[in-house]
Amino acid sequence: MTTTFPKNFLWGGATAANQYEGAWNEGGKGPSDSDMLLSGTYDKPRVFTKELKDDGYYPSHLGSDFYHHYKEDIKLLAGMGYKTYRMSIAWSRVFPNGDDATPNQEGLDFYRSVFEECHKYGIEPLVTISHYEMPYHLTDKYNGWGNRLAIDFYVKYAKTLFTEYKDLVHYWLTFNEINIGMMFGGYMSLGMKVKDGSAPFNPKQTDEDIQNNLQGLHHQFVASALAVKVGHEINPDNKIGCMIAGNVNYPLTSNPDDILKAQQTNEMMNYYCGDVQVRGAYPHFAQRFWDEHNVKLNITAEDEAVLKEGVVDYYTFSYYSSNAVTTDESKGEAGGNFTMGVKNPYLKYSEWGWAMDPKGLRWYLNDVYGRYQIPIMVVENGLGARDVVESDGSINDDYRIEYLQGHIEQMKEAIKDGVDLVGYTPWGCIDLVSAGTGQMEKRYGFVYVNRDDNQVGDFSRTPKKSYYWYKKVIASNGADLDN
Repeated sequence: MTTTFPKNFLWGGATAANQYEGAWNEGGKGPSDSDMLLSGTYDKPRVFTKELKDDGYYPSHLGSDFYHHYKEDIKLLAGMGYKTYRMSIAWSRVFPNGDDATPNQEGLDFYRSVFEECHKYGIEPLVTISHYEMPYHLTDKYNGWGNRLAIDFYVKYAKTLFTEYKDLVHYWLTFNEINIGMMFGGYMSLGMKVKDGSAPFNPKQTDEDIQNNLQGLHHQFVASALAVKVGHEINPDNKIGCMIAGNVNYPLTSNPDDILKAQQTNEMMNYYCGDVQVRGAYPHFAQRFWDEHNVKLNITAEDEAVLKEGVVDYYTFSYYSSNAVTTDESKGEAGGNFTMGVKNPYLKYSEWGWAMDPKGLRWYLNDVYGRYQIPIMVVENGLGARDVVESDGSINDDYRIEYLQGHIEQMKEAIKDGVDLVGYTPWGCIDLVSAGTGQMEKRYGFVYVNRDDNQVGDFSRTPKKSYYWYKKVIASNGADLDN
């Protein structure tokens, strides 16, 4: 029985281009759909604009300015002892419009420099091909993933990356949190047309919305499977995985109705997408869901064959918090952004309404591994919080250390349980803007970026207390978690 982290465990951290990279209109990059999202707050949702407003704040335009700081930032990651760095490529930096005949060479050169810088320090890149963004032209002209043509555009893009970086990148993820498309609606992850001024996430979906979103999601499944096949053909050493927004849904009570609701929620949120990408076919419960919501998907025989042939090599997921669900309508909703269900009386909640539940991570790891039996990585996990810069310049984020300690301890327990856990990349290792709110003040990083929600700050970097703590964790291969 393995009782500790494997010898070659991939310790690292994660960011995303649309929240971190910036330089949205430099180097030949075209606008992405995420570039059309205004900033929001905990109480005020982000909204989409079809035309850029002169007086609007679009957080992705600058992000944390990784584009101009990548050498400094990768050196900081190396200073913690990173084995891997999960990042994403901005699709519109490689194909500015998405349907371009040829890629943007300046964009390809930029990412080559990033990957070479990683290898300079012995850091293995873990690259997400599409992370909550696609070229805005594909959204505006084709309705994004609502159009089957998006499959061809994506596969051409993926093939370009596999070919260009054949000797530099060996770990790939096809889509970030692909199940968000069914949880919150179509714009952010599916690039489908929405009305000007509407929010990118809509949990209150009509049957028509569900039909459109699940058809778009099916197109992503086919594109992912084709990318897996192409990636393996170009380099058999490529390891290509899926990425799921990990959902842990507890029944609020022992009422059988609550038990069933929790089971059904976990199935739809975790296994609807996971089964297609890992097993190569839709799960048994999908048909009933389709029937109850009048969903009639266009799934061809060729699609079914492709899904079988293009299953992923490993499974990755994000985990931040858990939810509690009940059929009792008198219970109030939990109230945080991206949270579902009701308040769990046994857990503490963050300022942004997210339950802090390390044991939920162990539950999820066991649940998923028991179903799929393939290697697993936790590729997002972290605490969004307000950090204070002290008079001496230090940032004492003990609350973040405590959060991560608990989750790493539960990963150890899952390994003891027999889970094949091979990597951990906590979210936002260097501060970046929040996807949900567009805020910089909701910070996750081990490194502080001098920038605030009023767009004030010079983007200078300062390691936090957690930076030195995580360095010790990595050096000890997870054995020393003391603060």
